[in-house]
Amino acid sequence: MPKLPRITARKLLGVLLKLSFYVHHQSGSHVNLRHNFKNHLHIVVPIHYRELAPKTLKSILIQAEISVEELVDLI
Repeated sequence: MPKLPRITARKLLGVLLKLSFYVHHQSGSHVNLRHNFKNHLHIVVPIHYRELAPKTLKSILIQAEISVEELVDLI
């Protein structure tokens, strides 16, 4: 398993949009995403101007049902 990359929230948002997620709404600095086909997927991404904490990124990947390998391939 590859090491978890250090990426910004904007870059992660771009990857999630490629994976059929769409912006449902934004509340302050948090963007709420939903999936087009899998209605049970609901993700909140904090949009800050620094890299995401590894634990936060791991939690988002688990919620989005994405592996680390898929994320690395899409970056």
